[in-house]
Amino acid sequence: MLRRQARLRKEYLYRKTVEDKFKNIQAKKDKLKRSLEENIPIHGDLRKRALALQEKIEWEDEGPEKAAIIGGPSGGANTLNSQDDEYRYAGVQDPKIMITTSREPSSRLKMFAKELRLIFPNSQRMNRGKYEMKQLIHACRANDVTDFIVIHEHRGIPSSLIICHLPYGPTAFFQMSDVIMRHDVPDMAPMSEQYPHLIFHNFKTSLGLRTANILKYLFPVPKEDSRRVITFANHDDYICFRHHTYKKVDKNIELMEVGPRFQLKLYEVRLGTLDALEAADTEWVLRPYMNTSVKRRFLSQDDGWQLEDDIN
Repeated sequence: MLRRQARLRKEYLYRKTVEDKFKNIQAKKDKLKRSLEENIPIHGDLRKRALALQEKIEWEDEGPEKAAIIGGPSGGANTLNSQDDEYRYAGVQDPKIMITTSREPSSRLKMFAKELRLIFPNSQRMNRGKYEMKQLIHACRANDVTDFIVIHEHRGIPSSLIICHLPYGPTAFFQMSDVIMRHDVPDMAPMSEQYPHLIFHNFKTSLGLRTANILKYLFPVPKEDSRRVITFANHDDYICFRHHTYKKVDKNIELMEVGPRFQLKLYEVRLGTLDALEAADTEWVLRPYMNTSVKRRFLSQDDGWQLEDDIN
């Protein structure tokens, strides 16, 4: 098992290196092509290789293999790269999810973990106990778990949600607020075990699509006649979670809230798993103390996302 994991990890790193190489070359070609089309001076870094790159551009086409090898922004509709390697065959096999909490959880956090287990189909809840994170991740990999979810609390109120996709990542960190559990929802409808239909609203940027993919692939493909709906609505970078069932009454649709309710705010995405975060690359991180942070919307504006390498 250890040899297999080491081999798969080496293959993943090799693919990522090759894709980074092709991505850099393609970026130079795009800059040169834009300079030629708009009749503007060629960038100084491209002048030495401008003729060689121009010859390569003439023989290129926009075939599907180009997008698959080079890839675009992470989480795009038609891109396949190393970051989305584990999501490539989503829908073929249902996800398998493990949910746990921080150490010594309160009774409310245990109750909330049980409610999350009902939200995600094919999920199991595990008591944290005294297990180390490396032991939990290793056990999940050995049992073909696709996603590992950890819930943290502050004074009995759930405050943080971590979604770790296995076996390589990514790991998304969300701040949780305004949590209302199922038993606190007025006129609560009974829980349905049908696979839910998903609604994602206002996820427009590359980071928004990446976040939507991380949340979307926690759920299996629903049937057409499913009457269960889960909504992730983005407003000012706060993702509102709502859970409903519906029925038709005299050609009208009546919504019944199932619960729970909460809001999520993404603050970091790492290209690794929880057992090796120190060695993982940072794909994106929230910088709330920048002068322009109040004006920027990272999930719903086109200019809201920068990679960690571009920031540095």
